[in-house]
Amino acid sequence: MTPARSRRAGVAPTRPDPRVVVVDAERAAVPVATARLATLARDVLRAQRVPRAMLSITFLSSRAMAALNRRHLGHAGATDVITFALGRDPGGVVLGDIYICPQVARVHAREHGVGVREEIARLVVHGVLHACGLEHPEDAGRTSSPMWRRQERLLQRFWITATAVT
Repeated sequence: MTPARSRRAGVAPTRPDPRVVVVDAERAAVPVATARLATLARDVLRAQRVPRAMLSITFLSSRAMAALNRRHLGHAGATDVITFALGRDPGGVVLGDIYICPQVARVHAREHGVGVREEIARLVVHGVLHACGLEHPEDAGRTSSPMWRRQERLLQRFWITATAVT
């Protein structure tokens, strides 16, 4: 059906979402469907009132994450998530690259008594918020910061509640 014909039939033509999220899980095993993680990222972008975005979410092995962490942040060892918030392009599109290490996420999930899928979802939300420009302190105040509280509310809204329903 053509757009003109669908309008006449009372059906609005569908437009592609201007929040483009690409998830690459070819370099590390991820126990969550990549399409579900892309949807979560787009939901967070909508909640943050970001009208247009281009984000990549890449899952890496602990070895690859450690190399990225050393090269770009000067830290030793693998970490759970690194976000490169690239700002906005001249058209106002939010740009960002998010890297997540499922192996580190598994360790953190065990330490905090949550499932690995929930922890990976938490890291996606965390990375998207950083890509949107939110920050948190690096000290003990991190988990009580406004960004962390926002992260947990969005995780509850888009992941935990949705998971309980399905």
